[in-house]
Amino acid sequence: MPGSHYYGLILAGGRGTRFWPRSRKRFAKQVLQFSGGRSLIQATVDRLAPVIAPDRLWVLTSRDLRDVIVRQLPEVPSRQILAEPLQRNTGPAIGLAAHILHSVDPAAVMGVFPADHIVGKTAVFRTVLRSALRGAAAGHLMVVGIQPRWPETGYGYIEFPRGAKAGSKEAVPVRSFREKPQLAQARRYVAAGNYYWNSGMFFWRADVLLEQLRRYLPRTATVLAALPPFGSRRFAAQVARAFPLCDNISIDFGVMEKANNVSGIAAADFGWNDVGSWNAVYELAPRDACGNVIVHQAICLEAHNNLVDAPRKMVALLGVKDLIVVDTPDALLVADRAQAQQVGDVVKALEKQKRGDLL
Repeated sequence: MPGSHYYGLILAGGRGTRFWPRSRKRFAKQVLQFSGGRSLIQATVDRLAPVIAPDRLWVLTSRDLRDVIVRQLPEVPSRQILAEPLQRNTGPAIGLAAHILHSVDPAAVMGVFPADHIVGKTAVFRTVLRSALRGAAAGHLMVVGIQPRWPETGYGYIEFPRGAKAGSKEAVPVRSFREKPQLAQARRYVAAGNYYWNSGMFFWRADVLLEQLRRYLPRTATVLAALPPFGSRRFAAQVARAFPLCDNISIDFGVMEKANNVSGIAAADFGWNDVGSWNAVYELAPRDACGNVIVHQAICLEAHNNLVDAPRKMVALLGVKDLIVVDTPDALLVADRAQAQQVGDVVKALEKQKRGDLL
């Protein structure tokens, strides 16, 4: 059965700096709860489980986060929750996982899933997931495009052939990948009708990806091929020595934009949200009559379209609009919602000030 060779790789190494001050090095956004009483990474495992069992899931994360993820995911074998020795972008990380999976199962078909997505329509998502895995099993490099709901500048786009229908289960050749656009270009993409958001979910056979790495990232492929067997006593130490030698590049730039056998699923909206900033929380949460999102408690007088997350104190907003207010025991963020994508700059400023206690 093809499904007996399905595996999932969950990427959970990011710091989530745009969710400061809630997201920190040792408790980043992927282990935080945003809805439903489950953290983002727990929800990821939950929606994959009917198609890819938890004992076939692997997680790549940071050293800072590994222990908390092991505690949050008891259903995933702890040996399959790996800590990267340092961040070298998604190219080496995914290459390492493909190398391990191919050694475990030479017929392995793997899906790659960021840990920080929210999916509202899980049944539709699983239909897309099964289609993508079937395409990968047939030897294609697969990507999922999401039908855009608005002209978003924070996502990359995938160009599908004209006439590709959203919601079709059939894979079609991908024409091109486009970087995050300016607003005017994003509007043109949406108007054209054949540009879809790049979901960051990829699918391929492990052997096919390793072949592509040898072709397009030969240095990384050579380094990974020299690693000892997974589970051996020397494996972790060798990975720590090898990772700095790998290309510091994303799988998008390193492989997907160059390969000629990339196909995609033009997915209809399945309630997908890349939880990339506090604005995503604002968009997902219920609002009061004045457009305010109150995560815990607040009084809003003549205040409109604000987000307040302050679990330990009452917040009163008077005559203000479009603010993000996030309170933690040691830090308070007050930001214009229009600047939500720049919250990570606060973290950079704290790093320059050597405020490790706030990171």
